[in-house]
Amino acid sequence: MRRFNTFTALIALVILAACGGDTTEVRLAPDGKPLPKFYNLATQDEATIEYRMLDAVNALRASAGSGPLVLNAELTAAAATHSRDMSVQNRPWHFGSDGSSPLDRARRVGYQNVFLGEAISETYENEMATLSAWMENPDTRWVILDGNANEMGFHWFQEPNGKIWWTLVTGGPSLSKVALTAE
Repeated sequence: MRRFNTFTALIALVILAACGGDTTEVRLAPDGKPLPKFYNLATQDEATIEYRMLDAVNALRASAGSGPLVLNAELTAAAATHSRDMSVQNRPWHFGSDGSSPLDRARRVGYQNVFLGEAISETYENEMATLSAWMENPDTRWVILDGNANEMGFHWFQEPNGKIWWTLVTGGPSLSKVALTAE
C-alpha cells in the first residue's frame, strides 16, 4: 500500500508541475498593460512569414470580394528597403530619408506595373497583429483590399531591441495591359 501511495504522489507532482505553466513574470509598461514579448523574426523563415501574410491578406480580400494577390519580388525589395530606412529615420512614414516616395521606390527596383498603395507600421508585434491593426484603419484597409491590386510586396526590418518596421505595398496591371484585356 505504501508503494502505491508513493507512486500516486509522484504522479500527482508531475501533473502539478505540468499544470504550473509559464512562471515568467509579466512585466508591465507605465500604462499598466503588459510589455510585448520579444518576437524574434531572425529565428523564422522569411518565406514562411511572407506567405503567411499573403494568405491572410488574400483571405481578407476574398471576404471583401477582391481578387487574390501574388507576391512580387520587386515590390518586396521596395518594401524591404523602406522598412530598413524607417528604422534609420526612427519614424514610420511614407517618405525615404532621401525624400523618395513609395512610387519612387517601386520604380527604382524596376516595378513596371502601377504602384497602388503602401501600409507601414512600427511595432513589437507579429505580422498578424500588424495586419489586424492595418485593417482597423480605413486608409491602410483600402491599400489591402483595393480591387485594382493583383500584386503585393511585403517585408520588415527588426532592430536588436525587438522593434519591427513593417511595409506592405500593392500594385496592379499597367494601364496598357488593362486596356488590352478590356478590348
